[in-house]
Amino acid sequence: MARRLALITGASAGIGAAFARIYASHGYDLALTARRADRLEALSAEISLRYGVEVLTVTGDLANPAAPDAILAGIESHGRTIDALVNNAGYGLAGSYANTTWDDQQTFIQVMVTAPSAFAHKLLPGMIERKFGRIVNVASLAGLVPGSAGHTLYGAAKSFLVRFSQSLHLENLHTGVHVSALCPGFTYSEFHDVVGNRAEISGSTPKWLWLGADEVAAAGYEAAEANRPICVTGAPNKAIAVLAKLLPDDWSMSLMTRGGPNFRKL
Repeated sequence: MARRLALITGASAGIGAAFARIYASHGYDLALTARRADRLEALSAEISLRYGVEVLTVTGDLANPAAPDAILAGIESHGRTIDALVNNAGYGLAGSYANTTWDDQQTFIQVMVTAPSAFAHKLLPGMIERKFGRIVNVASLAGLVPGSAGHTLYGAAKSFLVRFSQSLHLENLHTGVHVSALCPGFTYSEFHDVVGNRAEISGSTPKWLWLGADEVAAAGYEAAEANRPICVTGAPNKAIAVLAKLLPDDWSMSLMTRGGPNFRKL
């Protein structure tokens, strides 16, 4: 096929769906994966009609350790190779660490850390061989600031994606493979609806802190093309990320203690 192919996880809504439209608008064919087949099929039909690209859909649950291999096998069965990877699938797990089950936390690590690592590891050799590749790991501003009470492993998982992306970026400086960590702040998507704190967080955070999923995805695409290892979206979030680096840890932790209940559900 003449067109390149982008694999996007968690593509059924929000930032993932926005990434699908962005890549299609730049002439990529798509391989979309998520748990909800009906959402994927609807998005596939919309994008195919609008952009005239081929869209493959593969349903899969990344909580299953076998899912990355199964998803890649489904794509390869169409005779396609993957040129761009957007590790976007993710969610929040509310509650304090002691008051959640280990099964839930283990599943969270599988989806948020292990699956993105697996996709990158399995796809990198081919990208390097072809001297072209794009990997976007959708992290978060939460990975650049101190942890807060509640959603205990969320910030840790996003921090992992940031450091992981930096290392892959450096390892592939001269291979033609670009690697970026996208670090959005508050984003209009279904994320907070799933967590169950949409009303609380909307009422406690100013409107100017929020960005649309389309803006976030566009920034992530541009960062990957420019081969920037970290992309923080929006001027307020950039300022927060800089302050988190400059402030002493005890000051930062104090700020998170006061502000955390506004966006972390215990």
